[in-house]
Amino acid sequence: MRVGLLTGGGDVPGLNAAIRAVVKRGDTEHGHQIIGFRNGWKGVAEGDVVQLGRQNIRNVLATGGTLLGTARWHPHRNEGGLEAVQATLEAERIDALICIGGDGTLHAASKVAAAGVPVVGIPKTIDNDVWGTDASIGFDTAVTIVTEAIDRIHTTAESHNRVMVVEVMGRSAGWIAVTSAIAGGAEIVLAPEEPFDIDTVVKYLRHRHRAHASFSIVVVAEGAVPAPGTAMQFETEVGEFGIVAGATGERVRTEIAARTGFDTRVTVLGHVQRGGSPTAADRILASRFGMLAIDAVSDKVDNMMTALHGEKVELVPIAEIAGKVKHVPADLLEVAKALA
Repeated sequence: MRVGLLTGGGDVPGLNAAIRAVVKRGDTEHGHQIIGFRNGWKGVAEGDVVQLGRQNIRNVLATGGTLLGTARWHPHRNEGGLEAVQATLEAERIDALICIGGDGTLHAASKVAAAGVPVVGIPKTIDNDVWGTDASIGFDTAVTIVTEAIDRIHTTAESHNRVMVVEVMGRSAGWIAVTSAIAGGAEIVLAPEEPFDIDTVVKYLRHRHRAHASFSIVVVAEGAVPAPGTAMQFETEVGEFGIVAGATGERVRTEIAARTGFDTRVTVLGHVQRGGSPTAADRILASRFGMLAIDAVSDKVDNMMTALHGEKVELVPIAEIAGKVKHVPADLLEVAKALA
């Protein structure tokens, strides 16, 4: 078989581990040819291909980013995109396609699958918001990076008696914010799942600073918004490539400083959350997903996505997860609030 492989959307640590698993398993166990498409769906539409062999995947397990490159381009949102994708797949004699990506890439995969192309998806996103899987490639690394940052920010916050606002990624779901706030011992977490009341935030900070501490850490997901009818109101600032980094964190910082008089600073972690070497957990998850995906293709089980359910990796229909967002459950949000 000739199996196509692409990585789409934002880069995350662990992509190369998944590519490595697909290539090694596909070559050694099944004797497939793995055809890589550079720069995600855009590369498929443009016919930008490279044949992947074992020489391409040496020493990539610990490397961040993606050796195939990536782009935020979706065929179903661009005129003639689906037709261009189909033309390339036919020209390259692709028997099946493995797509590694987040909600946008996998939604596009469902459209391509509906057009008759055998597809298997692999979920990756530091936001951990892909429906149908307990975890996606890149999430564990991102939380580890953010938790370390919070640990470091704690010491300077305490030394200078400051409130430190830490903005993290998460436009629609607050998985990074909530889990890193718990792991890093932050006092307050603001997530998209629960619109906040700035008066409640300020009241808590004043009480804390009067009662037993002179510093606080506030973790803010970039997609956090104030509750309707509360004292602070704003619309999330969106630019060409999504939410403008730092906009939400700076608004929260300004309000806290103005209402409390506390020295308040903001740290925007931005793309550092998705860079660098993947954790062991992400390398293992990516490897398991990659192996399951190429095995599914070989067994002619298509239009599916790999998923982690508890300790097992399984296949779920890609049509059932496309376009859905997995939000942080209420019990995890409660843990974050209870341990403030």
